[in-house]
Amino acid sequence: MTNAAPGRAATSFRVLLKGYRVRAELTQEELAEGSGVSVRAISDMERGIAKSPQRRTIEALAAPLSLTDEELTGLQKAARQGRAPAPEIHKTYLIGVLPADVDDLTGRERDLDALRALSADLCDGRRRSGRVAILSGPPGTGKTTLAVRVAHNLAEEFPDGTLFLKLRGMSAEPANPADLLHLILRSLGVDAVRIPADPEDRAGLCRSLLRDRATLIVLDDAADEAQVRPLLVGGPRCLTLITSRQMLVGLECASRLPLDVFGEHDAIALLSAIIGAGRVARERQAALELVELCGRLPLALRIAGNRLASRPTWPLSRLVDQLRGRRLTTLTAGDLCVRSVFELSYRQLSPNAAAVFRRLSLVPAADFSVGAAMALVEATDEDDAAVFLEELADASLLQTSQENGRYQFHDLLRVFATERLALEESPEVVAAAEKRLADWLVRTATAAGRYFHPSDGASPLPVATPSFGDHTGAGRWLEVELKNWLAAVKSVAARGAHRPVLDLAESMHWYSEIGGTASVWYDVFELAVDSAIALGSKRDEAVHRNYLSWVQASLRDRAEESIRMARLAWDAAVEAGDPREQGWARVYLTSAHARDTGSTTSPELFDEAVRLFEEAGYPLGVHVARTMRASYWFRSGRFADAAEEFEVCVRYFAQEHGGTRTPVDDTNYAYVLLRSAQNLAALDAPDRALTQCETALGLFRRHGATMGQARALQETGRLLRRQGDHANAHRRLSEAEELYERIGLTQAQIDTLGERAALADEMGDPGSARTDRERARGLGDRLGGLP
Repeated sequence: MTNAAPGRAATSFRVLLKGYRVRAELTQEELAEGSGVSVRAISDMERGIAKSPQRRTIEALAAPLSLTDEELTGLQKAARQGRAPAPEIHKTYLIGVLPADVDDLTGRERDLDALRALSADLCDGRRRSGRVAILSGPPGTGKTTLAVRVAHNLAEEFPDGTLFLKLRGMSAEPANPADLLHLILRSLGVDAVRIPADPEDRAGLCRSLLRDRATLIVLDDAADEAQVRPLLVGGPRCLTLITSRQMLVGLECASRLPLDVFGEHDAIALLSAIIGAGRVARERQAALELVELCGRLPLALRIAGNRLASRPTWPLSRLVDQLRGRRLTTLTAGDLCVRSVFELSYRQLSPNAAAVFRRLSLVPAADFSVGAAMALVEATDEDDAAVFLEELADASLLQTSQENGRYQFHDLLRVFATERLALEESPEVVAAAEKRLADWLVRTATAAGRYFHPSDGASPLPVATPSFGDHTGAGRWLEVELKNWLAAVKSVAARGAHRPVLDLAESMHWYSEIGGTASVWYDVFELAVDSAIALGSKRDEAVHRNYLSWVQASLRDRAEESIRMARLAWDAAVEAGDPREQGWARVYLTSAHARDTGSTTSPELFDEAVRLFEEAGYPLGVHVARTMRASYWFRSGRFADAAEEFEVCVRYFAQEHGGTRTPVDDTNYAYVLLRSAQNLAALDAPDRALTQCETALGLFRRHGATMGQARALQETGRLLRRQGDHANAHRRLSEAEELYERIGLTQAQIDTLGERAALADEMGDPGSARTDRERARGLGDRLGGLP
């Protein structure tokens, strides 16, 4: 071993370093311990792998190597000579020419703020790699436009320039990552002959050149994760923006900004920016309809705006008329075409996902479940159908719904899917798929409805159904699929499949007191009456005319029509020889008479209903009829007799009757409590009355029975008013009025407004009282004009 310093003629950094280490009689491990530089780094330097270490690394080695100032300077010079010439960096690169910004970008302020925050985070000095943000969303939502705006806005924060690369992800031949890395290196000034052949080496060189530079990288129109991953070469001071129709869920540690269509306000703002605010203001309603026909999709709005801007004499209504007829064809302006943009994404789908996409246009409502997809493509496994839906969601051709496990179309994508279905599938295939979907929806809705039958031993209870664990799951399905199963039962009825219609309607009777609306149940039970007549089934006709009588009286405030329907139900039940349905006909007839101020109720009808139900062996019906009889006695002033009858009925409905208690058991019990509370108040027992009302309200709320909640709130408000608790009375009456308005019970809403007006008078608030009475009069005028 020699103690002489390495010769000055030595030109290699690695030779100099090893010579100094040998002179100092240090192993690599000992040098690492003394300098704080890793053993791996020292080994790489001595083997020539790391030819150009940083200045601070060389200075750390100086002390344990006992270098003189002249030796340290010489070692640093050798390191500099081993480095590749630094390419000249320009603000505008060969491939980094940024597209022009648009002046009328609107509706993306929140996204712009989020991206500015990402840029600001790069300055904290603690990151090892740059920030990555993915802008994804359906075709036409303006992902590239937003990325370009961000790049222009943040240009000063990235003094080393901007790289803008078109990845052509939606083309037949997306850009090759290796070729893109080659272009990046050329843009960074690397001579072509010095660019490595191996893609990984190219990526490594890119990272080395961008390590200490503040550069904004835009990767526009990415195909998938495999194309993007090699291009994530930005250093700690770099921001990489990726635009893609794909969600790119496989990329880790990326911020995600999913872009959606505009809200109404932003859609109108964009249209105004293109054609002028005055023109929009002059035809406000036409403008609102236009943006909805464009699906509030930025690209569609821009096309529509450009067409109108080029035709300044056109009224907006003219373009609206064109859009109503041929939306996708109308949404074309020069080389901008909504249909073409959609086709690019559609052509990327697997055959099975494309078939699901087309056939989902047959779903009546905007959103749907995996079960619908299974029915449409005859899948036998839910997981298979879910895979196709996820592929469509990843491609931004479907969106996940707010309801867990459900999906939805953008409006214009649904139009496009309908077009593809007509072009690519035969009418026979389409009809078969539509039939499978409708049959599945009707079967599932029928099964769900049976979860709401009372556990009285006489009503049909649900069979084991894999889709629903209990009534909560069944009720939620009925609620979110309402538009779909309602359209399906109409479709099934139209093709003459009457028995499924009757089965669904009968399964829904008890649920109809909890969910749905008056118009829904009128349609369902009217379809069932028609099906019963078509089949010649008098028993079914009686059942569903009875249900229609209930709808007319309880939900539509149509007492006269309810009376007529109950009498027709009676005639059909007598002809069928069915005492149970005869009993229900009497119950609904008396209920309708009670609501019709021009009619009188015969007391014998109650006794007859009780007798008929007893003859049919139907205790639930017996006690419903006895409850009705007690209510009649209450209205007639026979409060003591009514109290005894109500007590019997309350005990019956509070008891278990075999099987698991269902929501209808509770709501039936709650309705009896409400009727009993009215009688208790008349007997001057307000505390007991209020307790029963509160119990009833709790039961209705537990099961989401909107109509029951409204009636309980109204009755509770009346009782609180009598007790002088004006504040709580006002709150309860206001809640009741809002619920009545939501479900369309106009007469009950009028009554509640009258009660609240009287309360306002008592509270010394004549202004509120006047407002409530005016609203009640307006509703009364409208109710009088309804058919």
